[in-house]
This record gives sequence, C-alpha cells and structure tokens, in this order.
Amino acid sequence: MLISAFPAGPLAANCSVVAAAEGGECVVVDPGQDAADGVAKLVAEHGLTPVAVLLTHGHFDHVWSAARVCAAYGIAAHIHSADRELLTDPAKGLDPALADRLAELFGGENPGEPDELVELSGGEVLPFGGLGLAVDHAPGHTPGSVTFTLPAAADRPEVMFAGDLLFAGSIGRTDFPGGDHEAMLRSLERVCLRRSDDTVVLPGHGPQTTIGAERTGNPFLRGL
Repeated sequence: MLISAFPAGPLAANCSVVAAAEGGECVVVDPGQDAADGVAKLVAEHGLTPVAVLLTHGHFDHVWSAARVCAAYGIAAHIHSADRELLTDPAKGLDPALADRLAELFGGENPGEPDELVELSGGEVLPFGGLGLAVDHAPGHTPGSVTFTLPAAADRPEVMFAGDLLFAGSIGRTDFPGGDHEAMLRSLERVCLRRSDDTVVLPGHGPQTTIGAERTGNPFLRGL
C-alpha cells in the first residue's frame, strides 16, 4: 500500500495520493490550493496513473486544484451532491467576512467544476485501483462531507480519510454556513466511534491519529 500526503496551500490542507502499489493506478484525495504540482511530483516519483479525484467536502482549501488535476490526467472528480455547488461558488460555504477575503486573495478566481464530475450519496464502495474505498456520508462540517475508508488488510489496519470531520485532538468547525453541530456529533458517533481502535485516521489538516487515541483523548468525543 502506498499513501503519500502533503499539506497544500496557506491553510495546509492535507492532499493524499493513494495506490495499492508502486507503478499502479492511484486516487488523489483533496487536491486543494497549490496541490497540482505536488500531485504531479508524487505521480512521477512512484510511476503512478491517477484514475480519480476524491473530495471529502467542498471547502475551497480542499478542492481548489481538483479541476486542474482532473484535466491533467483526463479523470473525474467525486463529491457528495450536497457540496457540489461549492465548487462553483466557494463563498457559499464561508462566513461573509471570510468570503470577501477569499475574493481579495484570489482576485475573483473560481476553482470551477472539473469537466467530469460524479456525485456521491454515501454507501458506495469505489473500486479504483483495486482499493475498495468505502464512502460514508458524514454531515456536520458541511452538508456533503464524506469520509473514504480503505478496508483492513493482513499487514495493516483500516485507514480513514476523514476530511474535516475528525482531527488529532479536535473536530471540524460547524460555524460556517451549512455547518450543523448536532449533525457533526451524530456523524462522529456513527462514522468514527463504531470503528476499531486501531483504525488509522488521516485528517484534512494536521497529523494522523487513530480512533483509539481520539476515543480516549479527544475532549469533543466524551459522552458520545
């Protein structure tokens, strides 16, 4: 298994390239701002063939380079239907002050939709590259937040790409438009806490963690 991640853009959103092995097909998870060059470097370094872009949610720091990466390799992006509109109108997912700042920073540029886009609903198992990634709808941070989970194998536990649902020691914020704290708590209980303690969590920002570490040490999960 090959999982290589790097923080992209000013908000250091984690972008991951995932493949069953060197030289095979891969998926790209959350190519945010300034991520395209980093993706190209990893693809070349490991001899990979990208076959899909997977988006955990629609916030600009996770999707900004999706159209560029998709165009470079002639592939589709996959996003939950409830977050699709954020690709063409990122300000809808931000408070007004931050939305105005976004326009200033990028001169009104819009990331736009990739030429080919597939809407997710949750419950799918994506077969790309033989990875078998399970999709779980996990609203709260945004209405269309999802996680992508690699099943456990003989040599490793399952691995969850959590987006901004769960972080090491924290959880995603719910005060932006479309955020819902109660929905977030339900998603954490249903999607995260029912998993085994050895499940590796690769968050949308910051270092990796495990379900067991967050179950015992994350103050936001107490009482769930």
